[in-house]
Amino acid sequence: MSKVTHFPKKLRVLTANVNGIRSAVRKGFMEWLAEQQVDVVCLQETRIHAGDIDEALHHLPGYHCWYVCAEKKGYSGVAIFSRLEPDHVRKNLGFPLSDTEGRYLQVDFGPLSIVSLYMPSGSSGDERQACKFEFMKTYEKILKEQAADKRLWVIAGDWNIAHTNKDIKNWRANQNSSGFLPEERAYIDKVLNDFGYVDAFRAYDPDSEIYTWWSARGGARRNNVGWRIDYQIVSPALAPCITQVQIFKDPFFSDHAPMIVDYDLDRLT
Repeated sequence: MSKVTHFPKKLRVLTANVNGIRSAVRKGFMEWLAEQQVDVVCLQETRIHAGDIDEALHHLPGYHCWYVCAEKKGYSGVAIFSRLEPDHVRKNLGFPLSDTEGRYLQVDFGPLSIVSLYMPSGSSGDERQACKFEFMKTYEKILKEQAADKRLWVIAGDWNIAHTNKDIKNWRANQNSSGFLPEERAYIDKVLNDFGYVDAFRAYDPDSEIYTWWSARGGARRNNVGWRIDYQIVSPALAPCITQVQIFKDPFFSDHAPMIVDYDLDRLT
C-alpha cells in the first residue's frame, strides 16, 4: 500500500453530527474544535442552505472548508474542513436521494479518501424508512466497489444504525425500531464482514458500551440511555494504524457526541 505523504505521520479525524451548525456554533463548537488539533473534520446534519453560509461558518482558521447542502432549507447537509488541500473533492454519489439531500462529501489525498456521510433516518415513518432502505441498497454497491479499488477509505459519519446489542442501551425494547432493525444490523454486518471494512471504534475498543446519540426525551442523555450510530468505517489496512478513539459526551453541542480517531500512517504496510 502506498504511503500517504500529504499528511503528517499522525492523522486525526473528527466526525460529528452537529444537528444544525449554527446552533452548534452558538454553543461554542468552533472554539472547542480549534482546541482539538484535528486534521480533517467531517460534519453531518449541518442544516444550512448554500446561500446562508457566512464567513464565520465557512472559514475555520487554518482549514479549507467544503459544504454540500440539501435542496430543502434547514435540512440534512454535510461538510468537511481539512488542514491540507486535497487532490480532489467529490460532492455527490450520483443518485437523487443522496445528492438532493446533501448526504455525501469526499476528499482525496493521494491514495487516501475521507468521507463525510449522513445516512437517512427512518424514524419518522414508513415512507422515510423506505427511503433509507433505498439509500442503503444503492450505497451498498458503491461501498463494495470502493472496497475493491485499493484505496484507503475513512467513511466518517452518522450511519443511523446501531450495529450490535453493545451499541444500544435498551436493545431488547428497540428490536423493531428504525436504526436497530434486523435488516439494518445485517447491512453493517455485510459492510464489515463481506466487504472487509473495519469499525474503527470496535477495532480499538471491542467491548465497551459507549454511545454517540441520545434522545431528547426522558432524560436519555442524563441517564446515558443512548445509541452508538456514529462511526468511522475504514479500510482494513488502516486498522493497525488506529492509536486512539475518543467519544466526547461533554461538552454538549448537539444530540450526538463528536468522535475523534487518531491514525499513525507510518504503520501502513
